[in-house]
Amino acid sequence: MHHCVLGEGQLGRCKARKNENGISISTNYGKLTSVSLDPVEKKPFAKFCPGSMILSVGSFGCNLNCPFCQNDSISMAFENDVQTQYMSPEELASYAEDLIPYGNIGVAYTYNEPMIGYEYVRDASIEVKKRGMRNAVITNGSVLLPVLEEVIPWVDAYNIDLKGFTEPYYNKLGGDLGTVQDFIVLASKHGHVEITTLIVPGENDSEEEMDALSGWIAGVDRTIPLHITRFFPRRQMTDRSPTDMMVLSMLRDTAKKNLDTVLLGNI
Repeated sequence: MHHCVLGEGQLGRCKARKNENGISISTNYGKLTSVSLDPVEKKPFAKFCPGSMILSVGSFGCNLNCPFCQNDSISMAFENDVQTQYMSPEELASYAEDLIPYGNIGVAYTYNEPMIGYEYVRDASIEVKKRGMRNAVITNGSVLLPVLEEVIPWVDAYNIDLKGFTEPYYNKLGGDLGTVQDFIVLASKHGHVEITTLIVPGENDSEEEMDALSGWIAGVDRTIPLHITRFFPRRQMTDRSPTDMMVLSMLRDTAKKNLDTVLLGNI
């Protein structure tokens, strides 16, 4: 998305891609910082295989710079800042298969921004599919469509962060609203999509913005579930209080005028 112009050996702003011999390569391929068997509802998914478990894996790096990030210890980290364990696509798929007796349905790529290392998501997803399991991507959606197209044939579900619905807000986070909208539209044509919006007090918590956001989603598909989640002070925003529950309830009521499924999360 950022089209970083890099010198030889230089890292991009995501901290997980660099210029090697004139080619942008992933430096976090297969280097996992987090591995956990989670309920799919934790991703969050409401309508994708409810009641199931999914092996959740993440690496390091992110192409946004959200001041409220809940996983900044890995998403904002350089490789040398974190401990990683290498797991090849075949090893990951085999491990996921071993967990089927525990209710596992496949692999979720999550925790940091998985799409900055789309090559691993693609390769691991292919191996997971070979074993008859499913793949899910939890993403900020801030990558260009050719990157998404690399994983589309093997990914069953996406939970996409739609951070807000104004360009100035996305600019604060280092992103672009239109890029995320394009990602949502294309993903919804090829897999199950759910959307998450974190409500940050004083930033994206107006009724007008939620009406516009949910109305736009409805224009794509009104059956797409929207998760409205509660902000808690983190990273560079420890000066703010958690989102008021009355505000969350008001925004849920607003969104429900446009969408079939609206849920409150992180409460």
